[in-house]
Amino acid sequence: MKDGNIRVHIADDHQILIDGIVAVLKTEKSIEVVGYSLDGLEVVNWFKNNEADILILDIGMPKLDGIEVLSSLQNLDKPPETIVLTSYNDVKLIKEVLKMGAKGFVTKVNAGENIIEAIKMVDEGDMYFSSDIRNKIVNSFTGKKITNEAHFEKYYGMLTEREYEILKLIAEEYSNKEIAETLHISTGTVETHKKNIMTKLGVKNAVGLAIYVVKHKIIE
Repeated sequence: MKDGNIRVHIADDHQILIDGIVAVLKTEKSIEVVGYSLDGLEVVNWFKNNEADILILDIGMPKLDGIEVLSSLQNLDKPPETIVLTSYNDVKLIKEVLKMGAKGFVTKVNAGENIIEAIKMVDEGDMYFSSDIRNKIVNSFTGKKITNEAHFEKYYGMLTEREYEILKLIAEEYSNKEIAETLHISTGTVETHKKNIMTKLGVKNAVGLAIYVVKHKIIE
């Protein structure tokens, strides 16, 4: 979202699923659905003449699949940030889609509860993975199912660079005012970042956040 609402285009070959996502997004005033497509070729043609901030893209599209759509959109002057919506959670597919520039990955079974958060995070420059995808990726590297997501946050970019700066200062016992002065931002912005960090790491307050940082060695 540059000015105004976050503009979203939805691409899926099932009208009923598009209608469901539209209904969910209508509950969020900051998000505007500006178009939808039922096949991959239609997506590419739409973006030749229109713009959206976020593309919600099904991988299994007819005419052009999601990978082909992503490849085509990279040629645009202003390609949209893409959140992949799929029934599959195969790690090889996830990695391939990420290499093509996708910034989010949400399985259809979790779309209703995750899609608004995914759109907002991707629009802010973060990446987003629904919980089942996070576990799948971590499991592929460790051979274990890890429910603690601290390591994922560190190694897969779920925290932004600014959030890491703030996280370190919190661990060093800086107050909101001191963090704001150090980073040349407002205290309100600091508070917003802190809330986002706590949500991502699953802690309730700054003390818990500092303990979490030390315990999991997130900050070297």
